[in-house]
Parts: sequence; structure tokens; C-alpha cells
Amino acid sequence: MKKKKRLLGGAGLFTLVLFLAGCSTKPVTGSSTGFWDHYIIWNFSRAIVWLSNLFGGSYGIGIIVFTIIIRIIILPLMQYQMNSSRKMMDIQPQMKALQAKYSSRDVDTQQKLQGEMSKLYKDAGVHPFASMLPLVVQMPVLIALYQGIQRTSVLRSGTFLWMELGKADPYFILPILAAVLTFATSKLTMMGQAQQTGIQNVLMLWGMPVMILFMALSLPSALAVYWVVTNAFSVGQTLLLMNPFKLRAEREAKEQKKRDLERQLTKARRGKKRK
Repeated sequence: MKKKKRLLGGAGLFTLVLFLAGCSTKPVTGSSTGFWDHYIIWNFSRAIVWLSNLFGGSYGIGIIVFTIIIRIIILPLMQYQMNSSRKMMDIQPQMKALQAKYSSRDVDTQQKLQGEMSKLYKDAGVHPFASMLPLVVQMPVLIALYQGIQRTSVLRSGTFLWMELGKADPYFILPILAAVLTFATSKLTMMGQAQQTGIQNVLMLWGMPVMILFMALSLPSALAVYWVVTNAFSVGQTLLLMNPFKLRAEREAKEQKKRDLERQLTKARRGKKRK
């Protein structure tokens, strides 16, 4: 149920992006009023233009550098989310045991299950919705980036490689690349999980890339640049901070140690019986 809520929450946030992004088309300038326009959109636009000028007037490079800076800023939050995810993986056996113990669907049993689960989360120092935090933080950035490009003439008409940044990628290269990197991020994350089955994992593995693909096909290519860079950063970050291959090796070593211990205990019990 919680995983379904997280998936619905993610879909809702992406819908919010589309809704808020179209709220205003008025050009944004230093004289724009309102907190969102004056302090967020205008400063995003100004920062991208300034970075672009540092790199020979390439607005695409400016967006890439801006994206990397944003990712570095929220890196502690991503680290927290990854640590929380790892702790959640560690308590999966206890969670399964509680779900088996309180398997009845009546109200009283489910309330007891929720109470035991809350206690388990508290003891383990994890929050079940910590994985949503990076997504929640990135949504305003995505909306501000979209509006900053659409409402700033030099960015909207700027070009990068074969694209006009204010229009969709005519060859669909970046949308496909963004979807592939989103899939890679989800796949690496799930490889590090002890439990990899279930319809929720399938939806997360395939649903997010498909959603990114269809959004990037119609939105400005500047957003596709943002998605490609941020997901490439996520792939590297996952390999560095939560390497699934290392987690698998550690888990297998732990299971082997447990099997060896059980084998030794069984052997010791047989020896006692012979005596």
C-alpha cells in the first residue's frame, strides 16, 4: 500500500509540473513581481544566462552546469535518502514477519500491524516516505527551469547541438536517452534491494522511464537536457554511494556466514548425540 501511494505521489508531482508550468507565459524580467517570478524564475534565468556566458554563450552548457550545481547542492539530501533506503532493505525480514503475523485484514489487526511497523521504523531510524524527498525538492526546480526558459527570450531561442532549447528535440534523441538513464537509475537501485519482486517494482522500473519519455517528447529540449544530466548524475551517484554490486556481495557473504554457522551448529548437535 505504501509503495502504491509513493507511485501515485510521484505521478501526482509530475502532473503538478505540467499544471504549474503553464500557469504563466508572461516574460520574466528583473522588474517581475511576486515571490515566484521575481525571486525564483528570474534568478534561475539569470543564473543560467550568466553560466552560459562563462562558456562562450552556449545556453546548453549553461543548463548542464546549472543542473550539476543543483545536484551537488541536494547531494546531502540524496545521501540521506540512500541511507534510509539501505536501512529499509535491512529491516525487510522483520517487516515480512510482521505482515505474516498480522495477515488478517480486519481493522483491529491492521491497526496493530501499523503500530508495530511504526515502532520498527522508529527503532531502525528510518522514515517510509524518505524516498519521496528528492522528488519533492526537484519538482520546484523543474518547474522553475521550464518557466525560466519559456519566459526568457534568449533562452527560448537559444540553440544547443541540433536543438532549439525552447522546442522539443526534433530527432527524439535526448528524450530516449533521458528514459534510458532513468531506467538505469531505477534498475541499479532495485539491484541493491533484497526483495526485487512485485508489481510495484515493475511499475517503478518501467513506469518512470515511460513517463519521462513522453514528457520529454513534448516539452522543451532544455528539460530533456536537464533530465539526461540529472539521471546520468544519479547513475554515478548510485554506483558511488550505494553500489548494488557491493551490496549484493555483502549480502551474499552475510548469508554464507549464516549458512556456515548453521552447518557448524548442526554438526555440533550430531556430535553430542553420538556421544
